[in-house]
Amino acid sequence: MPGENITQTVSDRYARAASSGEQMCCPTSYDMSHLKTFIPEEVLKISYGCGTPAGLKTVRAGETVLDIGSGGGIDCFEASRLVGPTGRVIGIDMTDTMLEIARRNAVIVAGNLGYAASNVEFLKGMADAMPVEDGTADLIISNCVINLAPDKRKVFCEMFRVAKAGGRFTISDIVADQPVSQYLVHDAEKWGDCLSGALTLTDYMACMTGAGFLGIHLIKSSPWQRIDGIHFFSVTLTGYKLPANAPALSPRYATLRGPFSRVVDERGTSYRRGVPQTLTPDSALVLSQPPFAPLFILSQEPVTLDQTDLRWVAVLPEQTPCVWTGDFAHLAGPFLEAHDDDHHIYRRGEPLEICSKTRGVLETDGYAPHFAIINRAGQMVSGEVVNCSPNGACC
Repeated sequence: MPGENITQTVSDRYARAASSGEQMCCPTSYDMSHLKTFIPEEVLKISYGCGTPAGLKTVRAGETVLDIGSGGGIDCFEASRLVGPTGRVIGIDMTDTMLEIARRNAVIVAGNLGYAASNVEFLKGMADAMPVEDGTADLIISNCVINLAPDKRKVFCEMFRVAKAGGRFTISDIVADQPVSQYLVHDAEKWGDCLSGALTLTDYMACMTGAGFLGIHLIKSSPWQRIDGIHFFSVTLTGYKLPANAPALSPRYATLRGPFSRVVDERGTSYRRGVPQTLTPDSALVLSQPPFAPLFILSQEPVTLDQTDLRWVAVLPEQTPCVWTGDFAHLAGPFLEAHDDDHHIYRRGEPLEICSKTRGVLETDGYAPHFAIINRAGQMVSGEVVNCSPNGACC
């Protein structure tokens, strides 16, 4: 289906929903009781998304926040509250009906927040050609919108352009655990349902790094729908546009603490647990970002760890029988590849079938933030217990 047809179909679908109050089907987790205290019902009833990117402690006072696909304005208005009267929020949407509703309610929200004037502006534009100057946004948010864009690579390149050096994004979207079939890709109705345009998690995150973002990692995930064996699930991801120059006294070495036994970062550098790795200034900038902090020791002198060191982190599987129940793990952390202590190799975005014993490992604190786990079983599973060999060969 040509891109311009997709765009028009999606815009018409959301315009109809805004006019009729139709409930779209994406999963959300808004705290409506909180939002009702300052956002009018007209906005709340047409709020569609698959996450809460403005409500995840990602917005800071005084920042400039850009919302791609702002719709009726719910995320912009929450961001407006969080940045405070000295901050600025920009919403971009392609649908006139949505923009009209958002603009009408901006003054009301400002009054409810006690602001002298609204700090939110809504602009008409496309996600792949945003009417925003280079280096504008401290934070870019988006809620189940990039999925709807025909050319997601262009969207991520636009995001990189408009982000400030040192800026970041937090976006929620729907992805798939395998490539979407062509009959779905050419189904106009399912584009508006956030199905036909879904990329695999692998391709989605690769588009982000291809645009220049680094340190991309998972904030949260949840299953959504299954259609003809394809599992769709929502993810909220954060990544960074790093500053151009590293600090003068940036760390010279990084030592992986664990729980992974080995990882490969987004630039292809390999780190083994306990072994100091020399850093370039750029690599030091990457590893200084939040998702890496619990995993590495950054230092001016090389630091070597062994299993007797309290900083060494490992999570070994229980030496008990395991059961296969249809679980698949997707690495969504800030690495292209990661190894555990039970001979598994996880590659970013690629589903790897795991047994109950391995799931127990991945649900521990050190591993859990980096994985989305999807169950592919179409019905309850009653598989037999498997006794694992000492080297973990069963799973």
